[in-house]
This record gives sequence, structure tokens and C-alpha cells, in this order.
Amino acid sequence: MEARGSIGFIAPEVFSRTYGGVSHKSDVYSFGMMVLDMVCGRNNLSANQQESSDLYFPDWIYDRLELKEEASFKGTTNDKEKALQRKMILVSLWCIQSYPSNRPSWV
Repeated sequence: MEARGSIGFIAPEVFSRTYGGVSHKSDVYSFGMMVLDMVCGRNNLSANQQESSDLYFPDWIYDRLELKEEASFKGTTNDKEKALQRKMILVSLWCIQSYPSNRPSWV
């Protein structure tokens, strides 16, 4: 069996067994990355970055949340939407932790 899917959405344990074995938690990772992509998009380049690969997207979004900065959400019009997007991002970040045992379960 081989891994399939978009590279940014595949859990780390699919490529390296040092993170653990592939399980239902691999799907949780993919779900978290998908929600992050839907909520934030990938427009995270800053003028001082040399290359687009200089910063891992989830790290960028986490740093923005930690500093309580706006994460440049597209189409956000009011505080209620911003609060909902923030909650979705927090759940996504919980889902994409490196080690599968730290991720939530589907059940």
C-alpha cells in the first residue's frame, strides 16, 4: 500500500515511523490541515521571507494567534465570524500535532 493525497495534508507518521504508526489519527491530521487551509488559505508570505518554504504554514498561523494578531482571514466581516474562525483554527492546530497520541479522536 502506498500513501496518496496532497503532500501538505498527509500526516508525518505516514512518512516516518518515529512519529508512530499510521492509524485513524492520520485522518485527524489531514482533517486539521484541510480546515486550516479552508479558514486561512495559504496566503502567508511576508516581505522579509526569502522563499515560500521558509515558514511552515501552521507555525505561521500559531504565531499570529499567540501574538493575538489578525491572521488575514479573507471574507471576515464581523467579530462573530472572527471568533468562529479562531475556534476553528484552534481545533485544527489540536488535530495537527506531530505525535498521533496527542491528537483528538474521532469518537
